[in-house]
Amino acid sequence: MTNSNQKKTNYRWVICAMLFFATTINYMDRQVLSLTWKDFIAPEFHWDDNHYGTIAAIFSLVYAFSMLFAGRFIDWLGTKKGFLWAIFIWSVGACLHAFCGIATIWWVGAENLGALKAIDDVKIIATIINVSVGLMIFSRVVLAIGQAGNFPAAVKATAEFFPKKERSLATSIFNFGSSAGALIAPVTIPILAVKYGWNMAFIIIGALGFVWMGFWVFIYKKPEEHPKINKMELEHILQDKEDMVTEGKTEKKLSWGQCFKFKQTWSFAVGKFMSDGVWWFLLFWVPAYLSDVYGLKSSDPQAQIAIFIIYTITLLSLIGGWLPTYFINKKGMDPYAGRMRSMLIFAFIPLIVLLAQPLGAYSYWYPVIIIGIAAAAHQSWSANIFTTVSDMVPKSAVATVVGIGGMAGGIGSFIINKGSGKLFVYASGTTMFNGKEVEMTKDLLAQGAEFVRGPMTFMGFEGKPAGYFIIFCICAFAYLIGWSIMKLLVPKYKIITVA
Repeated sequence: MTNSNQKKTNYRWVICAMLFFATTINYMDRQVLSLTWKDFIAPEFHWDDNHYGTIAAIFSLVYAFSMLFAGRFIDWLGTKKGFLWAIFIWSVGACLHAFCGIATIWWVGAENLGALKAIDDVKIIATIINVSVGLMIFSRVVLAIGQAGNFPAAVKATAEFFPKKERSLATSIFNFGSSAGALIAPVTIPILAVKYGWNMAFIIIGALGFVWMGFWVFIYKKPEEHPKINKMELEHILQDKEDMVTEGKTEKKLSWGQCFKFKQTWSFAVGKFMSDGVWWFLLFWVPAYLSDVYGLKSSDPQAQIAIFIIYTITLLSLIGGWLPTYFINKKGMDPYAGRMRSMLIFAFIPLIVLLAQPLGAYSYWYPVIIIGIAAAAHQSWSANIFTTVSDMVPKSAVATVVGIGGMAGGIGSFIINKGSGKLFVYASGTTMFNGKEVEMTKDLLAQGAEFVRGPMTFMGFEGKPAGYFIIFCICAFAYLIGWSIMKLLVPKYKIITVA
């Protein structure tokens, strides 16, 4: 068959599908703890919000600094091997969570997890908390180190397999895996925890990563080496001028120091710092929010449906991949201008989060829908901010710059997770119980706990609802602040060139 009669293959979309599934698994592994700690793990280990906030914050911090090295690691090792190592490490870390309960039982000499819950000795409870939190942090650290490789590898693969005009769509598709993972998690993980125990929920979900690895080994090869990509598709992939110039050549590597010299790197890092914490707050704290404010446990059908609805609404984030192509193709904008115009639109949408708590007084469905819309706006924003890197940074440094931005985003997430845990404990008020100052609850007051400090009030809200309203206010304005700084740093489209 002659080349003129051949149809262009579309194998690049198979790669995009693999990136989507990897991101889905990534977020399912990340969600197991947030969906089990409040109603399954905390009663057994005697945790409060501050303990969970510490675990979530350390995960964010380790993830942040791991992103810096993960990006460099992916650029050095290559997309295929780098991705395999990343998902192997995080799958091991996901499964390790299951052994925290077993190890804690052995440490304190209890018979089972139920026996841990029944213990009322202050010293033994302190040991249970310290051991369980320490073991959980270790598991989260392993998970964070591995998961840090997902986005640098995925963005690098997208830069390798897609021309610039398709990258925002491809990125929005694989990035939607984070919503898909968050969508599947609440309707599967609590059911697994109820039926098999929270330990097995970690193992079952963690094992999915090993399955993905088996497919990736056989599916991925570089475009110019792939037998399932014909000449027409390869020409389509390499249609951008800089790609045609560098085809068959080895691009000069950029060091970390060189990457930090570019305003494009700092622009991306600021955008991630301001926005990633919002998404991670929604991911880690919404199940607790429904439980704390509305009494909906993660194992309750109402809570599962509510969380499912939140992430179903994020399906709207696919618009995030389409909108910049409209500005680029129909309005004649350059890629950066089209993406920044789109990101500005998405930056205004989270302002509706300011209404979540006030409208929540009428029904929990109002904040559920509002949070879903805000989450969709974040995912649309996220798809475009990733693509600003692949548009302006040489392919040899894409993962490194994504890693730097991911580190900044992780630091922002650390601040909001740790801050939220401390704020919610403070907002609840405190009591003295068994000689220890603890978070005030109705159960402890009924048991004779001594009142120390009452609940916090803010803008007409009291207790934890006041704390959540403060965090929602921060989330509402984060994107507009981030966009403004990005625009100041990089006002116009400018490709980084390596001499």
